[in-house]
Amino acid sequence: MAYEVLARKWRPRLFQDVIGQEHITQTLMNAMKAERLAHAYLFSGARGVGKTSVARILAKAINCPQGEPGIPCNQCHSCQEITAGSSVDVQEIDGASNRGIDEIRELRENIRYMPSSGRHRVYIIDEVHMLTLPAFNALLKTLEEPPPHVKFIFATTEPHKVPVTILSRCQKFDFKRIPLALIVQHLEKITAEEGIEISRSGLTLIAREAEGSMRDAESLLDQVVSFTGAKVEDKHITDILGVIDRALLFETSASILAGSTRKCVEIVDQIYTYGYDIREFYRSLMDQFRDLLVVLVAPEGGLLDVIDADRAELKRQAEAAGMEKLHQCLSFLIRQEESLRLTSHPKLVLETVLFKLCSMGEILGFNDLIAKIEALETRLASLSPSGSGETVPAGQLSDPGAPWEGKKDPETPGENEKEFLSPDDWTRFLSHLSPQNHSMASVLKEWVFLGSSGDRIEIKRGGSPFSATYLDDPERLEKIRKGLMEFFGRPLDIKIVNAPLDPASKPAGSGEKPDPHELRQAGTSKPIQDVLDVFQGEIKGEGPPRSRGQGNKGAQE
Repeated sequence: MAYEVLARKWRPRLFQDVIGQEHITQTLMNAMKAERLAHAYLFSGARGVGKTSVARILAKAINCPQGEPGIPCNQCHSCQEITAGSSVDVQEIDGASNRGIDEIRELRENIRYMPSSGRHRVYIIDEVHMLTLPAFNALLKTLEEPPPHVKFIFATTEPHKVPVTILSRCQKFDFKRIPLALIVQHLEKITAEEGIEISRSGLTLIAREAEGSMRDAESLLDQVVSFTGAKVEDKHITDILGVIDRALLFETSASILAGSTRKCVEIVDQIYTYGYDIREFYRSLMDQFRDLLVVLVAPEGGLLDVIDADRAELKRQAEAAGMEKLHQCLSFLIRQEESLRLTSHPKLVLETVLFKLCSMGEILGFNDLIAKIEALETRLASLSPSGSGETVPAGQLSDPGAPWEGKKDPETPGENEKEFLSPDDWTRFLSHLSPQNHSMASVLKEWVFLGSSGDRIEIKRGGSPFSATYLDDPERLEKIRKGLMEFFGRPLDIKIVNAPLDPASKPAGSGEKPDPHELRQAGTSKPIQDVLDVFQGEIKGEGPPRSRGQGNKGAQE
């Protein structure tokens, strides 16, 4: 007797045997019990999830003379013929090879004939999206008003390619990908019946490689058993199928999070030596970091298709790395995927990506940074400047409007001299600032230094409109604070005192007499004079006003 592969031998024969599609099988069983069967169905979903199997079971159920409604007996002549694919009343058509209008016209001619033995003629068209547009158009009228004895069942992996005029005439059922746990459970049942020795972790590798397809999982199991015999070891699975070992992925993610570039180089060399597909490893690595993120976001949810041991290791690595680090690593992997996909040197690109991931270092989230800053402020505030044990509220350290005004130790020599600044100190500071930021120093020369108190200096705004609003910009104010810190060696706060605007005013105490030319310029065009003052410019001369005609003449000359 010829060998029958596991995918055909273990094909579902009842609705109850279909794995992971209860929302569809229960609906069809209820429809048959209530005699509410539609004339056309469209089954859509990924490969190997049970579309054609459910179509066959439905064809058997509506033609079986012995079974209960929705439950074929699988013993009668009709059921056996449909199972063997030799029934005259149930025809399976491949839409990829019978896609023309001539085949559809022949189908329209045949549906007029009554069934030979059953109650209905059933047409199962697989990969229906492959039909041509004229073929779809030829099917429209027949599909909308078929004879009472005809049922259509369409199956497709790409429902978006089916015209909407066809979709509107069918009841559409979407088949889901089968969860990994259900695939492993079904494979355990198969191996137990077939006498195959294989570990649960090995079955998990096969199920994960199947990507939600039960048929693919059974075919992969058949392939592995053909090589190893009845006793299968995990290492044989990774070698035969070229599957990336889960332990290698955990080792890679741990090396990246620990910043071990040497270990990452050794892993890449191992992947290259074993002949693994580097691009496939890269995709698996992205899935690994995705799982690390998911285990932090939804640890109790069913979003991870992993065994309990892998889930525990994922949780351990994720908690040690933190959300921000994992998110940045995954984002970087996604951005660099195109580079790896298009390059002719994937090994080199993979090493470069892993080097970059290892060099990212510790990354703190915003909340973590705030917590560290608050802790630092608390520590600084607890240190009394005078040593007397007095503390300063921590909020004052980060509030520019409430500076730290701690007491100084009078016994420390030279400390009192730093408390108060003189106008000469302010002038020296402006001289120090001028080479670095000449425009800012020029504007501040119009401001008046009023004095200092502790770690605060008071200055009065300049008299011109441009100068008076110069420090309203927070960035400029911060630059001056940094300059004061650099020059005086301690943080100083700035208190700004408002002053009435005087277009021709000079800083008080400057000792300079106003120039008549400057007064005239200030009275006529003060904004221009402000610019001249900032950039140390001057107006060389001023010609007589020209008339319109003279301007054109001068241009010609």
